[in-house]
Amino acid sequence: MDQANSPQASASEQREARRLQYLPWERIASDLDHPTHLGRKAELRRTCGAELADTSYIAENAAIFTESLTMGERSWIAGHALVRGNVMLGDDCTINPYACVSGKVTCGNGVRIASHASVVGFNHGFDDPDRPIHRQGVISLGITIGDDVWIGANCVILDGVIIGNGAVIAAGAVVTQDIPAMAIAGGVPAKVLRSRGTATRKSGTGDIEERLLRLGQKAKEQWPDILARWKTSEAYESLEADGVRRPAIRHLCDAIEIAAGFWHLPPGLDPSQTVELLQGLQDRETGLFPEEHSRVHGRALREDPKALYNVLSVGYALELLGSGPRQPIQAVQLSAEELEEWLSGLPWSNRAWHAGSVVDAIGTAMYFNARYFGIRGPRQALFEWLSRNANTVSGLWGEPTALEGWLQPVNGFYRLTRGTYAQFGVPLPHSHASLETVHLNYRNHKGFVGAQYNACNLLDTIHPPLLIARQTDYRRADGQAIASNLISRALDRWRDGEGFAFADGGEPSLQGTEMWLSVIHLAADFLDLSDRFAFVSKGAHRTATPGLGL
Repeated sequence: MDQANSPQASASEQREARRLQYLPWERIASDLDHPTHLGRKAELRRTCGAELADTSYIAENAAIFTESLTMGERSWIAGHALVRGNVMLGDDCTINPYACVSGKVTCGNGVRIASHASVVGFNHGFDDPDRPIHRQGVISLGITIGDDVWIGANCVILDGVIIGNGAVIAAGAVVTQDIPAMAIAGGVPAKVLRSRGTATRKSGTGDIEERLLRLGQKAKEQWPDILARWKTSEAYESLEADGVRRPAIRHLCDAIEIAAGFWHLPPGLDPSQTVELLQGLQDRETGLFPEEHSRVHGRALREDPKALYNVLSVGYALELLGSGPRQPIQAVQLSAEELEEWLSGLPWSNRAWHAGSVVDAIGTAMYFNARYFGIRGPRQALFEWLSRNANTVSGLWGEPTALEGWLQPVNGFYRLTRGTYAQFGVPLPHSHASLETVHLNYRNHKGFVGAQYNACNLLDTIHPPLLIARQTDYRRADGQAIASNLISRALDRWRDGEGFAFADGGEPSLQGTEMWLSVIHLAADFLDLSDRFAFVSKGAHRTATPGLGL
């Protein structure tokens, strides 16, 4: 019991003691040196080896149950706050009443954690549906909070997150992914709203906004007619690489994704029949989605590019129809050794795009297995292999070629990271290096011209900066310049009633329209202007909303 709360204490002393539970920033030297306060700090040093600066303050009713605790100069923990685990506070940090800081949490200097915020540096296992969650243990990636960060009231910060210097997290936000330096983030899940020191809308974006609005309005009005151009009585067709119009399952999925981007279904589409059709494509042995599932089986099927791509195309189309795969995708239910053999055998040296596309399908199959069937699968082994094999200099997987330079590895980087790091919310291993290589590839190809100005090359250029911006502000302005250029050119490339061609000089198609609408949505998102564009990518080229973790 504090001396101020003893029977002998005066009424004013008792009021002062209660006040310091909730307003510890008003403490003075006599409060810091009060025998009972010094006793609390001495007990923490004894029980958990706490390192507590002389000017740090811990209110009487703060609940401290740490394995280790560090507090810098002038930092304090208010009454009724709960602090447990391995917590490190720099100088001038504050944890307000009723806040909860748990697990492995490292704060820089000047971090303000408001009342009722929860900073949770651990996570319960839950992937095994046959075992109670409380028996599956916990894992801790840890939370790192930079200098001069304000975490608002009722925020929730989840394990594995890095919050950059100077960031502000709005009240009530749920932070599931990294927040860059100087960002103001809010919402559920939290996203960057703007940067500190900038206006709500960036100056100089008026023309970009106007073009986004005009293009979005055209696409919103014309998408049903565009789909009708490619619809037959039995299927959707589109132009293939040789310029011939053919039906394919992908084109049906493109039609579903285009309509869904405007919050609709394709006209005349029967959802239940379409779900039955798409689910019926699954190969019983592997769970993959070949165009003709009776053609090949087993190991040979996982070498079929269409069967692998349809994991994404068909899988996300089923999600947009409110369903999912009929059965688990057994092709990825492998031992760590079998998975490593598959990954190591991919053509990283000369066809890195193809190798990355296979990893995309593997990661997406693991996502579907976890979401719909509660199967954890070898996700940990997948990310461990990727971490070991990422090139620390380029930040990518695979090697440049004499003919195309870094084009194959950069394009493979998009596919690989889309289905793994983006989809599961895992930080990239070498974000600065990979961003440098993406920009180098863009410069080497002069921003892409002619037939190279196509949906793949530009999608593979704009998505990496958007993904990496979750971790760092590094070269953000360069990414914004690319995004602005994409949007400024898009309106002139749109053909009324026909949509987008996949590449400059080509003919509009379903594939080109879906992919370019997605590219423009990503570019708008990077500029914080996605609300000005009518289309929201929700299929294979969506901005992933991670939630499964490892």
